[in-house]
Amino acid sequence: MSNLVVLIPVALFLGGAGLIAFLWALRSGQYEDLDGSAERILIDEERADQN
Repeated sequence: MSNLVVLIPVALFLGGAGLIAFLWALRSGQYEDLDGSAERILIDEERADQN
């Protein structure tokens, strides 16, 4: 029972920290261009430089 006194506040703190980190990532634009990074790896840089 005494373990729960420590573990419950720790779990709530970690959950709150994760929520704050997620909201910070949303506001800083981390999820704005999801397709751009995925497609950028497929672009051949040599062809892009020749144009």
